[in-house]
Amino acid sequence: MEHKAQHFQTKTFAARLRSIFSFGKRRRAKVAKSDAAPTDAKPARRACRMPQPLRRLLQNLSDHPLLTRLDRYIIYKFLSTYIFLIGIIISIAIIFDYNEKIDKFEKAHVSWTKIAFDYYLNFIPYFSNLFSPLFVFIAVIFFTSKLADNSEIIAMKSTGMSFRRLLRPYMISAAIIALTSFGLGAYVIPKGNVARVNFENRYIKKLNAPTSVENVQMQVDTGVVVYISRFDNETKSGYGFSLDKFYGKKLVDHLTAQSIQYDTLAGKKNQWTLRQVQQRKMRGLRERISYADKVDTIIMMEPQDFFYVRNQQETMTVPELRQFIDKQQMRGAAGVSLFEVEYHKRFAMPFAAFILTLIGVSLSSQKRKNGMGTSIGVGIALSFSYILFQTISSSFAVNANWSPMLSVWIPNLLFVLIAFGLYKRTPQ
Repeated sequence: MEHKAQHFQTKTFAARLRSIFSFGKRRRAKVAKSDAAPTDAKPARRACRMPQPLRRLLQNLSDHPLLTRLDRYIIYKFLSTYIFLIGIIISIAIIFDYNEKIDKFEKAHVSWTKIAFDYYLNFIPYFSNLFSPLFVFIAVIFFTSKLADNSEIIAMKSTGMSFRRLLRPYMISAAIIALTSFGLGAYVIPKGNVARVNFENRYIKKLNAPTSVENVQMQVDTGVVVYISRFDNETKSGYGFSLDKFYGKKLVDHLTAQSIQYDTLAGKKNQWTLRQVQQRKMRGLRERISYADKVDTIIMMEPQDFFYVRNQQETMTVPELRQFIDKQQMRGAAGVSLFEVEYHKRFAMPFAAFILTLIGVSLSSQKRKNGMGTSIGVGIALSFSYILFQTISSSFAVNANWSPMLSVWIPNLLFVLIAFGLYKRTPQ
């Protein structure tokens, strides 16, 4: 009897799915009939209420001929579960983080407004985006395991839907998450990280920004090398300045100045004032020496180029990172790999949404005797292993001179193979 009841339930659900797949045809027929319908006709009752932005997005997707009502249902449940998990886990993370740092907050006498707006208001989007692969994986596992446990996936396949067709709404959802994650991580979150990083360095890690630096030497342009004996960041002034220009390997210009001052009132970048200047220009065997008390010039460097702020790479947008990396590589500066790792992470992390979604659906689309607990456990283990593997491989790029691009993308390449293997083993 139980078997017959389950068979009847599956058959009924299959009939419902057939009606869902023909939703587009019925919808067009209703639109055609609406012209002849009376004006006092009652509108159809909505099955459920959705958040306005998500409802607007799904309404736009519904006009696509390849999307059905079932696709919109899966997309909505996937995204809503993803957002719900973010809210739950981040709330727990904030509670634990505050309990850990409450003593440091009290000792530093930090106001509640600074804690709330400078730290935690920027903490939420940063860590939400950082652990987005974990949230994606758990959301897929939880939602799909529930469908499988209720025999809904079996009913879907009984209507002729293949596993590949079932993946379509999941991949659309992953694309929405990936694009949102990239936009936030590349352009929005770095702006908020400025306040968060400054707060951490000042009140939590007790790191004071350096006020001066000595013996600065860097290449500011092709064949142009500068040297500053000492630079004071508070006054934006330096002493013992020299600039050498090379043509090939030959020195053609040597300039020295007793002091150098950054012009903060010019309104433009790279504006400097040199005092007590001596310049030697070499042209073959001839040499010309000139003197000046004051020279206003443009030198392709800024005061912040002399100092490194902890976690500085997290405060830069993608274009700023690319520009900074190119500039530091041209100068021959050390420690560029840390910024290269961060640059490639901005692209690798959103791409992981597709890989982990495929793994999650492949693991949880089959009904298991132990219910969804096994699938959720395996999913959480795999998601944490992905994050751990990415952290370890990134550290090799910084500390072991590995290729930053290869180190960041190795976890994605490995999990692509895992996803492909699980996809092949899943009944189609």
